[in-house]
Amino acid sequence: MRDGVIEVSPGRFRETFGRYFEDFEVGHIYEHRPGRTITDTDNVHFTLLTMNTHPVHFDYEFAKNTEFKKPLICSPLTVALMVGMSVSDTSQKAVANLGWDKIKMTKPMFPGDTLYAESEVLEKRESSSRPEQGIVTIKTIGKNQHDDIVCTFERTMLIWKRGFGNADD
Repeated sequence: MRDGVIEVSPGRFRETFGRYFEDFEVGHIYEHRPGRTITDTDNVHFTLLTMNTHPVHFDYEFAKNTEFKKPLICSPLTVALMVGMSVSDTSQKAVANLGWDKIKMTKPMFPGDTLYAESEVLEKRESSSRPEQGIVTIKTIGKNQHDDIVCTFERTMLIWKRGFGNADD
């Protein structure tokens, strides 16, 4: 049987996911794969969905007259994809996201660019008010296909300890 699967009855298997609080170690880095190529359609849909009306994201004629000469990927889309890419490694057993800090957009992304992400465990501690949970802080770095860092942020999450929560029900 492969890793990440448990046998729930004879001949019946269930995929497991995520990490419990005990599985995190400060300094560990998780590379999130696969990468994600961001299309023009993704960008336009995201800007319309979020009501971001800045024309640099969806008006090619406007974008031609900027320093970039083409549309930019909406920066919250980059952040959202990085969070999504990191879920299976970092927060799939989370009770809650407690906050995002130090979000930095360091290089622009354009339609057709591919985003990759990785997260480093910065800190973990027991919850003082919830003995069945712990608090984990990670730093996530997003890179494009050229290995340029395009975005970084820190995220703090409340994570179930092993034996608690309903993740394995």
